[in-house]
Amino acid sequence: MERGLFWLPLLIIFFWLAWQGSKEYQKVEAYRIWAEQFDRAKYDIYAVLGQKGKDITWGKPTAKGLIQLQTFSLLDVQEIQLVVNNEVVNLDAPPEKGRSIELKFNFAESASSVLVPFTEIPLAAEWGKFLRGVLQKLPEEQN
Repeated sequence: MERGLFWLPLLIIFFWLAWQGSKEYQKVEAYRIWAEQFDRAKYDIYAVLGQKGKDITWGKPTAKGLIQLQTFSLLDVQEIQLVVNNEVVNLDAPPEKGRSIELKFNFAESASSVLVPFTEIPLAAEWGKFLRGVLQKLPEEQN
């Protein structure tokens, strides 16, 4: 009887972990199918991001699929900034640690901006540098 009471909580934890793993697998599988249409894509627990040519699409992953998908053109973006702990930091020399990590896309035509959350500073900085390079090449391609 005592052994059964000892193993019951472990069994419950095991089934809960298996259920959580199944939900995360569904998120990753939905992302994998979605990401096939892009030149470059990223997935983490906060957001998905895809880049195809001059268009950027981002949204939130869930077990039922991706939600709140938004698309904008890099042609409309004036500046790309890395925001760590609600402060703009240098993309080329980002801090090592931070709680809130986001790429901020400032638009030329309006005062609005888009904040795409990331889990890791190096990943956000890499994406920021890459997209900044794409942004700088766009005026050259239009001429």
